[in-house]
Amino acid sequence: MSAAFFVVRAIVTDASKRAAFDRWYEREHLPDAVKAFGVSKALRFWSLDDPSVHQAMYQFDDEAKLAAMLKGDALKQLVADFNRDWPDVTRTRETLVLAQAFAT
Repeated sequence: MSAAFFVVRAIVTDASKRAAFDRWYEREHLPDAVKAFGVSKALRFWSLDDPSVHQAMYQFDDEAKLAAMLKGDALKQLVADFNRDWPDVTRTRETLVLAQAFAT
């Protein structure tokens, strides 16, 4: 079985809100998501090409665990919390399956 990933891309267009968004995601949202999703790993990124772009990647052990999370109430609650706290931040979501891992 291959690892599966849930990727959320958020656009924080107001530069004056990025630091607050970053703190909120680090201290509240990411820990809540990790606990609720039961993921094996979670990573966050800010784009070097476009400073308004933030991405979070949640790694699941397999597609079945990702599929179960997508159908569960935890995601609905986290989305509602996000919308409440950051109504002006738009997001897209993507699901991925690992094709190959390579380490040097």
